[in-house]
Amino acid sequence: VAPRPSQPLPADAGPPDAGLPVEGSPPFAMFQGNAQHTGVLAGNAPTTKPKLSWTIKTDGPVVGSPTVGPDGTIYFTSHDKHLYAASPEGKVLWKFKTGDRVWSTPAIASDNTVYIGSDDDHLYAVDGKTGTQKWKYRVGRCNNKAFGPEGVFCDVDGGPTLGPDGTIYTGGDGVYAIWPNGSLRCKFATSEHVRAAVALADDGTVYATCLDDALYAIRPDGSKAWEYRTRRDIESTPSVAPDGTVVFGGDDDAIYGLDPDGTLKWKVVTTADVRGSAAIAADGTILIGSYDGRLYSISKNGLVKWRFAAADKIHGSPGITQNGLVIVGSQDDHVYAIDAAGKLRWYLPLDADVDTTPAVSSDGAVYVGSDDGTLRAYK
Repeated sequence: VAPRPSQPLPADAGPPDAGLPVEGSPPFAMFQGNAQHTGVLAGNAPTTKPKLSWTIKTDGPVVGSPTVGPDGTIYFTSHDKHLYAASPEGKVLWKFKTGDRVWSTPAIASDNTVYIGSDDDHLYAVDGKTGTQKWKYRVGRCNNKAFGPEGVFCDVDGGPTLGPDGTIYTGGDGVYAIWPNGSLRCKFATSEHVRAAVALADDGTVYATCLDDALYAIRPDGSKAWEYRTRRDIESTPSVAPDGTVVFGGDDDAIYGLDPDGTLKWKVVTTADVRGSAAIAADGTILIGSYDGRLYSISKNGLVKWRFAAADKIHGSPGITQNGLVIVGSQDDHVYAIDAAGKLRWYLPLDADVDTTPAVSSDGAVYVGSDDGTLRAYK
């Protein structure tokens, strides 16, 4: 890894050894489908309850969402410290070991590099074909053996998020932008942990939530544009709507919609923490879950259209399939498929909490990770 510069690099400086521009992720190949985290899924969901095709068992909870690469390979992570690659037929192709638990959702770049973060305070770049390490970047200089906030301050839990030029954005003891060669582009420091994935607007603005109760808007050069403060921790990944509205939830039991200048546009109050991110439909409708067990459908103007009740907390983020179904998991050990009117179409019973966003491939296969350490495929 190249030495860190003491000052943020100019946004247009380019990687030190750059040749041709590096493209970012193919469609759907990162957390919530794109850098804006609108929850778009690659395929049509089954219109009736699908059947279990296969399972892969790991040695720890699967709490990061699975990602399907352009060639159909499924990438997923586990608390057993590994990144896995599996074929569409359910064969483990390879697994890559990190130094600690992995919470993050894999992001796949156009050159088939897979990026993940780990609680060992590193961002990893792994060859998607062979499972070999290309590089790793240490986030911060924390004592990750310590207990409490000090021990998790530099954990790389969220995302990563890939920009259109291949820049990798992730959190830890701040917000990092890393060039595709593993060197630092710029860093924005925060007083507490950035746990969730960061979002990237079309104009290059980076949005990040933090456990210091704030959402930050960060310019491409790493400087702060503005911040918006709530009353409690924010662990929800921001989503950016096509009109620029920034949507996120907080531990103050609320869902927020902000204008791109940081002005509060609307606020919806729930009855429990909101820790998942929003999915945003083509018409601007916002879908987001709460620990009160409800999935909220909210108009782009902040009006609640309907609520769908699960039997326990909704921690994960919903996804929207190409045929308009909303797929969401719950800690009641189920996955639900709901139509645009809020009507249940089908559900899948599992054996553990589902804290991830199910992936739907272009051929309609549904992949679900759960807290019992299993990845399941349905068709």
